[in-house]
Amino acid sequence: MAALTYPTIDPVIFSIGPFAVRWYGLAYVAGFVAGILVVVLLNRRWEVGLSEDDLFSVFLYGVLGLVIGARVGYMVFYSLPQLLSDPLSLFRTTEGGMSFHGGLAGIILAGYLLSRRIDVSLLRLADLVAVGAPIGIFFGRVANFINAELWGRVTDVPWGMVFPGAGPLPRHPSQLYEAFLEGLVLFVVMVVLARRKRPDGEMLGWFLILYGAFRIFVEFFREPDAHLGAVLGPLTMGQVLTVPVFAVGAWLLWRARRLDVAGEPRVRGQRS
Repeated sequence: MAALTYPTIDPVIFSIGPFAVRWYGLAYVAGFVAGILVVVLLNRRWEVGLSEDDLFSVFLYGVLGLVIGARVGYMVFYSLPQLLSDPLSLFRTTEGGMSFHGGLAGIILAGYLLSRRIDVSLLRLADLVAVGAPIGIFFGRVANFINAELWGRVTDVPWGMVFPGAGPLPRHPSQLYEAFLEGLVLFVVMVVLARRKRPDGEMLGWFLILYGAFRIFVEFFREPDAHLGAVLGPLTMGQVLTVPVFAVGAWLLWRARRLDVAGEPRVRGQRS
């Protein structure tokens, strides 16, 4: 069975003594920086009115919400027995384990707290962040590929790869599928949609709908977590968690369209 050669890349960029800089960590940093730059640009374009202090707070709250939420979400959704038997495992981040869905919940909670503090509607704030979020997803999935983790199911397609630690058979490079769809494609669509003023919540709705559709699709090519397998019929944990994400996105889009048709004044460019 023909397969492409997996381009082995050291997950550690460089190390100084016990301190190591890894591609995965760099992916988070690059995603945060690119994301806040998008927020800065859209804040001006949409005339939201966030100050420099507000923008710094968006960055800080976003970092804390994502990192804490992603770790807690992973332990709750994917490793609950371990968390219950060994609560301190929550803090052993060097052992790996971050969840997109947990990170999403963390960012929403952080955004809610921040929106109350700086007096800006949560949905307006979420719309800003949603446009730049696919950049972080792209870098994160590329880092997963470099780490040779979260590989795909066994396949005979010409671009299948034999991943280290995944057995001798070629597999779908599902990390790259996600990087392309949930990262590049989603970002391009969001940028196009962001070119005109839309009711609050519409951009977030589009992000959740498109991410949800792409994630559910790609999960059919991704190997389920070995300790979980399929959790609901043929569906993986990732798909089960993504269905509500898609549903919330559809509701937000429906709500925004109703506001648009009704001519409600709650649109970007009005700080509230």
